[in-house]
Order: sequence, then C-alpha cells, then structure tokens
Amino acid sequence: MAHEPLTQAEVLLEGFLALDTPEGFRAELIEGEIVVAPPPDGDHEDYINVVLKQVLRKSRTDMDYSGNKGLKLRSGGACPKNHAIPDGTFAPAGLRLFRGAESWMAPEGIALVVEVTSTKPQADREAKRRCYARGGIPLYLLVDRDESSVTLFSEPENDDYRQLLTIPYGKPLPLPEPFAFDLETGDFG
Repeated sequence: MAHEPLTQAEVLLEGFLALDTPEGFRAELIEGEIVVAPPPDGDHEDYINVVLKQVLRKSRTDMDYSGNKGLKLRSGGACPKNHAIPDGTFAPAGLRLFRGAESWMAPEGIALVVEVTSTKPQADREAKRRCYARGGIPLYLLVDRDESSVTLFSEPENDDYRQLLTIPYGKPLPLPEPFAFDLETGDFG
C-alpha cells in the first residue's frame, strides 16, 4: 500500500514527539527548531517561586499553576505546530484546565505564561514571545536575568503582542485583570 510522502514539517514533528530526553531536561519545538534545555539552576527556580507566591496570595482571581505544562501553539510559516513548555503557566482555578489535560494541550483559557531567561535568552525574548502571541495567550511575563528587568507583554495580535511594559528589578509591575495586583520585583535583584 502506497503512502503519501511526509513533509519536512511532519518528519520534524514526528521526530520531536519521539524524543527521549534525559531526566530533568525539557525538549521544545519552537519555530521549526528543537530546543533541549538542561534542568534550571537555583536562581531560575527562585524567580519562578517569587512570581508563584505573589500570584497565589494576591491575585483577584484564584489561579491554578503548572510548571511543566506542554502547550501546542499555532506556528508561523511552514514550520510545524510549536510545542512550548513555559516555566510557569497560570489559568483561572474555576476552569480546571490542567485536570485531565494531555501532555501537550491547547492554550485556550490560559491567563498568563512566565519565562525566566537562562541558557538561550533570545528564544524567550523573541521566538517564544511570538509563539505565545500566536496562541492568543493574553499575558506573557518575561523575567530577563541578563537585563535585570521584567517585561509584561499583553494584547496578542497575530505574531506578536501589541503592548509591552518593561521595568527594572525593584519596581512594581502592574498585572491587569484577572490578576489585578502589582507584582513586586525587589526579590529578583
């Protein structure tokens, strides 16, 4: 029986989904490139923890959190569907989005994704930003360790976010609804 030949994008996606990464490593497929990241360092995890504690304590809307949620996001151009794993993913608790979700889920209902820069900061600043915007994720929070700054991207449209607010460590960053509080960034410095 003859089979239709696979496209390059289909071969890449199949190869990505079949990867067996070493324990603790994360593999993502971002804009046609397979990216494998080592386990994060302690400072990286501390920054995530600073954000997590504030969201859980101060958010106007009760939030659920996942630190390893795989997201299937629309791609741009000829590359296959992007598969990203944000450092942190928040969704309104009432939606219970993570319950029963597949390893790779659609982004609908997610309120905020968080990335802390590490070994490939340009991917967090550019490629992942575009992926999250294409997925319609309303808010993307980037803690940029090299720049000592925090940026909130909002109003996704097509391949990017229309609004961004960057502040240096130590200044409060206002998070809009459904969070509706100022994120304190002094502990990042």
